[in-house]
Amino acid sequence: MGRIAETFEALRMTNSKALIVYLTAGDPSLSVTKDLVFALAQSGADILEIGVPFSDPTADGPVIQAAAQRALKAGTTLDGVLKMVADIRKVSPIPIVLFGYFNPILSFGVERFAGVAKDAGVDGVLVVDLPPEEAQELRTHTDAAGIDFISLVAPTTGKDRLKTLVGRATGFLYYISITGVTGTAAPKVEDIASDIEKIRKLTKMPIAVGFGISTPRQAGSIGALADGVVIGSAVVRLIDEHAQHTGLIRTVSDYVRNMKHALSQGV
Repeated sequence: MGRIAETFEALRMTNSKALIVYLTAGDPSLSVTKDLVFALAQSGADILEIGVPFSDPTADGPVIQAAAQRALKAGTTLDGVLKMVADIRKVSPIPIVLFGYFNPILSFGVERFAGVAKDAGVDGVLVVDLPPEEAQELRTHTDAAGIDFISLVAPTTGKDRLKTLVGRATGFLYYISITGVTGTAAPKVEDIASDIEKIRKLTKMPIAVGFGISTPRQAGSIGALADGVVIGSAVVRLIDEHAQHTGLIRTVSDYVRNMKHALSQGV
């Protein structure tokens, strides 16, 4: 059992829900990202998604797109991100999912990526532009390396498609709570409840809900339905707003701590 499965199992045993936090690697720098990882692991984050910056992040909204551009301008590369994860793993066991697009992995070398990611301590990958029909080129190597392949499920996913995704996913299912890109709309709890009910009829795999969740109330109400929630654009926006402030890490940590509290209270 990998770190992701162990985390969800431990949370399930205490009737708790996972707080998954997204950070864009290299925004404002890889050293700050690493410091944030350590701080957020102490502030209630259960799993971290580390975004690998890419020049054409089609699934991301303006906040994360801007963060990716800042990170690229700062010189962030996939190789640098993997080295950062290796440094983190020397200190922290928190599960880490690399979130991004296939082009940087292809350029890096698919087999090489899987090997380096395994050695660095990556627990999962979420490649947003790699549908299951095209994923085998990557999964041949990441599956063999014991790296979970996280699948996205959208409100528009049909029943047959859902069966395919559920049958091939590992780690957890990432349910996209809204149509469109990240951070651009608020999710509707009643729609999420209906869709999660459909998914649970097909699998016992943990379901995490993301896109558009930014307030403690949202985290609490959605967490009551799912096994975890993903916070992304709201954290990236905070980092941008406070990047030049000495209190950056404290500010982001306090936000994550409040979200975890709301998630634990279910309100």
